[in-house]
Order: sequence, then C-alpha cells, then structure tokens
Amino acid sequence: MLEDTINTSQFTDGKLKTATMYGQFLITGVSFVNGVSSFTVNRQARILSSNIRVGNGIMHIVDRMLTPAARTIAQEIEANPDYSIFTQALKETGFYDQLNKIDADTSKRWRTVIAESNQALADSGYNSYAALKARYSQLGNPMNSKDSLNMYVAYHIINGLYFLGDIINFNAQLTLLPEEVITIKHQNQEVILNEMEFNGVLEKGVTLLRPSSDNSATNGVWHSSNGHTMAKFRKPQALYWDVAMFPELMNQPAYFRRQSFYFPRPTATDKPIASIDWDWKAASSGIQYFYGGTGTPDIFNVNRDRIALNFGGPNRATWAEFKTPTIIKGRYKVWICYIAQTASLTNVFVNGIPMSRQVDFSDGAGRMPAGTPEERESIGWKNYVTSNSPNRHNARLVGIVDIATTGVQTVRFESVSGTGNNALQLDMIHFIPVDENQIVPRFAPDGSMSYIP
Repeated sequence: MLEDTINTSQFTDGKLKTATMYGQFLITGVSFVNGVSSFTVNRQARILSSNIRVGNGIMHIVDRMLTPAARTIAQEIEANPDYSIFTQALKETGFYDQLNKIDADTSKRWRTVIAESNQALADSGYNSYAALKARYSQLGNPMNSKDSLNMYVAYHIINGLYFLGDIINFNAQLTLLPEEVITIKHQNQEVILNEMEFNGVLEKGVTLLRPSSDNSATNGVWHSSNGHTMAKFRKPQALYWDVAMFPELMNQPAYFRRQSFYFPRPTATDKPIASIDWDWKAASSGIQYFYGGTGTPDIFNVNRDRIALNFGGPNRATWAEFKTPTIIKGRYKVWICYIAQTASLTNVFVNGIPMSRQVDFSDGAGRMPAGTPEERESIGWKNYVTSNSPNRHNARLVGIVDIATTGVQTVRFESVSGTGNNALQLDMIHFIPVDENQIVPRFAPDGSMSYIP
C-alpha cells in the first residue's frame, strides 16, 4: 500500500517515487514472456490487471505475493555466492558490521553499495580474495583506514538511499573514502561510473547492471557493476545544478515536477529544508517552488520549475544559503541562472568568499547585451536556455572560485537593495571549470542539453 495514487504511466525502470506504508520502495520494470510484455514489481510479480479505479485510489493486481526486504545490505550481498570475494573484503575491513546495522534514526540508516561480482573482479585479474588483498593491502591490516584495501571498500559505499532512478540525477556522489567521489554519467539508458577524459584520453568507466541492481535491503540498497573500479585522480567537472532539486521536495512525489508547493517559514525547532537556509525571521520569507505554468517565463524554465524567495525589501529575507551537490576540487567560473523579477541587487558568496560581481535580479528582457555568444560571455552574460525568444531568463558570471575540498559547497546571496515579492528567482547555478566551454550546453524545458550556442 502506498499513500499516493500511481498509475502505470508513472512506472519507471526503477523505484516508484513514494515508499510503501511499510517504509520500503517498490521497483517496477517490464518483462517479456512468450512475446508478451508485462509490468513487473520487485522482480517478484507480474501485473495482471492495472489502473483499477476505486473510490479512494488505484489498484493493481499482481500474480504472486510481494515480500518486503528482510535482510541488511551485508546479509543480502553475503547470501549471493557470486559476490563471495567482495563479501570477504567487507568482513576483513569491518564494513560488513557497519552494513549489518539498522539505525533507528532514518536520517542515518540508509547506505548505498556498489558491489563487484567475482566475475567483475576476475576480469581485472583478481580470482580470489587473497589476490585482491595482495594487490591492495599495502599495510597488511585491512581494518586500518589508511590501508588501500580499506579504502577500496570505503570507495564503494555511499551515505544515503540511491536507487538507479536517483543516481542519474547527480554528476557525482561522495563515498565513505574521504573527499573521493564516484562520477556518474547517464548515457543510452545506462548508468556509467567513473568514465572520464584525462589528457585527451577517454578512460572507460564501469556500468551498473540494471537486472542485478536496485536490490532493496532493510538499511539501504545495493547495485552491481560490470567491472572493477577504484578511486583515481579527478580533474574538475562541470556542475549544471538545478536548484529546485533537493531531498525535501524530491520526496514529495505529489509536487516534485508536478505542481507548485510552498515551504512556510520554519520555527526555531522545525526547519523544513536541510540544504537551504535563509533569513526566515522576516515576516514574508517562505520558499516557493513553482512548477508548470503556461506562459512566459515558466514555459522556458529548465525542468519547468524554479525556486522563489521574497528578497531584499522590508519584512523580506535579506540573505539565503544553498548547499550544492558534490563538486570536485578545482577552479571554476560561477554562473547564476535566474528569471528576472522585481529589482534586487545582490552580493554572491561561495564558501564565504565574495564573488567579484553582483547580480541584479531585475536584469531581464531587453537587458542582455547585443552581440555574439562569445562577446556576451566576455562581459559576463549568457543565455542558458535553448529558446531565443524574448524572455526573462539570463545567466550572469559572478566570479571565479577555487574549490579546495571535494564535497558539498555553500552558495550565499546577500541583499544590497531590493523592493519586491519573489525577487530571488533561481533556476540553475553552473560551476564550470575555467578552461572549459562556458556557453554550452544550453538547457531545454525538459532538462535536455543542446550544444548549439
């Protein structure tokens, strides 16, 4: 049972957006038997009859009983003999015990594991645990956090619950190995990890195997990769961040990319959004999530949504802070992508460092300088959406920042002057390495990218 009404048009090759009333997620997909395709649930059952409307919801009829996960991630991986080498590595490094616990605090409970099968390890020359240990355990003590075998296992564990449908929303994820990330690419329906170009040479990544991934456990989920991978040197990687993607919103499937939602002013003990902080003591300072809309400017918003905050004027917020997704350390140009609204002259800070340019959030239609995309970029302007129609979408270069530590960063806006409601209208923030193209990609309303300037 789900406290939502979800028909098969919302089924994906992965988890449903809403957890069951038992607290676990259902996985949907499609199977082909005797030339007939059917929706499946949890790889356990086929849907025989779907979308049955009743007075208080929707029913789907399946052909066999659905059973919830009853084992921890550690127990799930250990129960599969195809992962015996990886299981032994978990035990020898102490991570098995960590993955065999269920924390009562759900904010600390969930882990995501990228497991490597015996075959994936054998393909890289490791036919036994002894061979893997001989390669990595340079200190001879896998329990030591500085031992490379310990680092190898830590690199395959992520804090949080990330099914395949969640992973593809990020360009990188921090692992339990400090400051080390797994990079993520979604290509041709495949989720590829750690594929990157270095010194002009493409280093092939590993692919998450859909049929053997999205395995639910009582304390998280685990996936299987088709190859062996370890932490490697990372060059800076562009982040094209849709600021309207944060857990408190994404966990509300009735609203996320469906309809608008208002996050009211918090209280001293009830802060509704962990990754966004703002001057909420102001009388008019709730965070507004806008989705849809049939006119300008909403039809051009990336993913058709935006974040708005009353900013700058009397009784309105005077500052706001946003926590970014993971950014790899390096030197970046920072672009603020916004929808022009009421005047609000604003200073921007990244990790407390003031950027060299302010943003006037009233700069919109008719304010972008004439010239080629390259000429505009040279003076700190670009069009980040695919439409060339007159609208209020602009991106302003606010400065260059050196990200010293891989991880989550803080972007802060401080009002210099302002007058109106919804004066801070944010769509995206781009962190682009200084030596990469700043003009493209541009983004369509469905979130797709175009490399046409």
